[in-house]
Amino acid sequence: MTVEEGPHQPFGAQMAKHGTATDVAPDTSGVGNLVYDLIDSYDINPHIIALMMNERFYAKVLRGVTKICTKSIPTAGVLAKDGDLKMWYNPGFMTSLSDLQVRGLLKHEAMHLALMHTTTRRLEPHNVHNWAADLAINSNIPEEELPEGGLIPGKAFGPLTDEQKEKMDEAAQARYERMSQFIADLPKGLSTEEYFARLMQDEQMKEDMESSEGDGEGTGGMDDHGGWDELSDEEKELAAAKVKQAVAAAAKECDKTGQWGSVPASTQAEIRKLISKEIPWQAVLKKFVGFTKRSSRSTSWNKVNKKNPMLMPGSRKKTTASIAVYIDQSGSVSDRELELLFGELQSLAKNTEFTTFHFDCTVDEDSETVWKKNRGQMPHRTRAGGTCFTAVQEHATKNKHRFDGYLVLTDGYASNPGISRLKRGWVITTDGAVQDWMGGGDFVIKMKKENRAAA
Repeated sequence: MTVEEGPHQPFGAQMAKHGTATDVAPDTSGVGNLVYDLIDSYDINPHIIALMMNERFYAKVLRGVTKICTKSIPTAGVLAKDGDLKMWYNPGFMTSLSDLQVRGLLKHEAMHLALMHTTTRRLEPHNVHNWAADLAINSNIPEEELPEGGLIPGKAFGPLTDEQKEKMDEAAQARYERMSQFIADLPKGLSTEEYFARLMQDEQMKEDMESSEGDGEGTGGMDDHGGWDELSDEEKELAAAKVKQAVAAAAKECDKTGQWGSVPASTQAEIRKLISKEIPWQAVLKKFVGFTKRSSRSTSWNKVNKKNPMLMPGSRKKTTASIAVYIDQSGSVSDRELELLFGELQSLAKNTEFTTFHFDCTVDEDSETVWKKNRGQMPHRTRAGGTCFTAVQEHATKNKHRFDGYLVLTDGYASNPGISRLKRGWVITTDGAVQDWMGGGDFVIKMKKENRAAA
C-alpha cells in the first residue's frame, strides 16, 4: 500500500452536495489522534484476499493493481496510466463502509477495468459514459453490497433533506427529481452501450446531466472516474494491453476452475468478447476476400466519359466482396467456444459486412443475419444436434449468386465435405482440431494465443 496524490476528479468531488457516498466519511474532529491513526492505517488488501474465497474473478483482476491510500479524492477509483493499473481509495470513506459494502465497491472497480471503461471503451460525451458505465456494472451487484450513492437502474435517488433543499433553487430541485425518475424507470441488465444510448436519446436528461455537473450538483455515483479522459492515445493503448492481460489471465483461470462467482453469464460472455483478439481479421480478409470482388457500374456526370466527353456521363465502378459465415452450433461446440466465436465475429464486423447462418447437421436458414459495424449480437443458440459440413457446402453452393466465398467457424469435428466450388475458409476453435483434409485451396486458421494463421 502506498500513499500519494490521486487523480483529479471534480465530478466525483461535487457529489457530496447531495449527500451521496462522497459525504459519508466519518467526522473525527475532537476525538483524538488515535482515530485519525486508525483511519490512515486502513489496509484494503485483506478485503481483496477475502474475495478469493467466493469471487475469484474480481480478486484476480485486482491482485495486480497498485493500491494507493489518498485523501485527494473523496471515495475510491481505478485508473490505468503509465503502463500501470492503480486503485486510489480514501481511508475515511473506506472506514465508513461495512465489509459487505467494501466487497461491492471492489467488485465495481474491478469491473471498470475488466470492461475497459478506463481505456479503449470510452464513449463521448464522457460524463454520459460515466453514468452508463456505473449503471451497467451496478445492475449485476446486489444492492446491499453497494455503498450509498451508487447509480442503480430501477432505483430512484435518495430523497433530498431539508438542509439540501435550502442549498438548491427550485430549478435544481426539479432537475434532481427528473433525473431520479429517469434512473428509476431504467431496466436492469443492459450493457454500457445500451444505457449510454438511452441517456443520449433523452434530450431533457442530457441537458439535466450537463447542468447538474456544471453547477456543481452532481447526483449519484459512489466512485471517482478522474483521469480517464486525460490519457493520450499512446497511454490508452499501453494501459489497455495491461488491462487485457490481467483480465485474460483472470478469465482463463475462472474458465479452468469454473469459479466465476457472482459474475453473470452475460457479463462473462462480454468479457470474453473484449479479450478475444486471437484472429488477425485484417490479414485474414486480405488473404481470403482478396481473391475476387464483385463489381458494379453506375453513371455519373462527375466522371469523364472517355469516348464522348461532355456529351455522355462517365461510369463509376464499385467493387465489393460478399461473405457468408457459418457458425457451428452442434452439441460438440461448448457454450464457451460459441462465445469465443461470437466474440471473433464482433472483431470481423469492424472490418467488413457479412451474413451469418447457424448450422449443425443442417443449415438454419431462419438464423440468417447481416452483421454490420457496431451491430453485433450476443452469443445464442438455435441448434444443438450433430455436425455436417456437407450441408454447409450445399447451402453455400445454392447461394453462390449471393456470396463470393464463405467461412466456417467450427471445432472441426465432422467428415470431409469434398472440394468446394466457392472459396472456403475454416476457423477452428481453441479446443477444436484441424483435419488432415483441410487445406489445399481452402484457408485454414486455428484460434490460439500466438495469433498465427496457417494457410
